[in-house]
Amino acid sequence: MQRRLGFVGIIVEDREKAAREVNEVLSAYGEVIAARMGLPYIKKDCFVITLIVDATTDELGSLTGKLGRVEGISVKSALSKMK
Repeated sequence: MQRRLGFVGIIVEDREKAAREVNEVLSAYGEVIAARMGLPYIKKDCFVITLIVDATTDELGSLTGKLGRVEGISVKSALSKMK
């Protein structure tokens, strides 16, 4: 299966409940994460994490599936069409 460039957007609504579990998932998938940026968004009292990934569709699906099961997390992703 081909690896493709993509991104993952994560919104953390409750940092105290979710931070440890989110970081454990991200550490487990460190080999597909090319870059990570996290920003607090004070107006909405949440945190936004953006990942740049180089992954197969299966790897990306597994990563986002595990993140999506964390309480207080919203996650969306996309992969490029280029191989």
